[in-house]
Amino acid sequence: MTLEMIAILLGGLTIGSALMVVLSKHPVRSVLYLVVTFFLISANYILMNAQFLAIVNIIVYAGAIMVLFLFVLMLLNLNKDSEPITSIGIKLAGIIAGGVLLTVMLAALKDGLVITQQAVGSANNNGLVENLGELLFTKYVLPFEMSSVLFIAAMVGAVMLAKREKQIND
Repeated sequence: MTLEMIAILLGGLTIGSALMVVLSKHPVRSVLYLVVTFFLISANYILMNAQFLAIVNIIVYAGAIMVLFLFVLMLLNLNKDSEPITSIGIKLAGIIAGGVLLTVMLAALKDGLVITQQAVGSANNNGLVENLGELLFTKYVLPFEMSSVLFIAAMVGAVMLAKREKQIND
């Protein structure tokens, strides 16, 4: 099998599992299909020679985010009695929103539908961690450091808000 055939097969499997996330009636199965989707996306990243993105995708999304989703689902304790009543207006709004999303996606992807050999398996080392680190600490060092200061400020702000909420309630 050539790399193009593998890329097309992985793309089809990714789209199929993403559709199963939406079409599945059971929420736990939907989350499991989402895990499969994330692993298939990571496989696509590996084909594009972006190993760092593939590993981060598995660790962050397939690991941490999916555990969070499963905990939320278990805490909600969903059953037939607690399901919201869906009217025709809600279904119509969902169809309109889905159509708008489809239109935006098709407009964004109209130029990127051609799979080339260079995009599937390039011989250069564009996605390697060494090149990413070199770019982060040479060309993009100022935005990298500014984002780290922003994240620290956000964490301190969240802790301060949580402490203030606790002091007000006591």
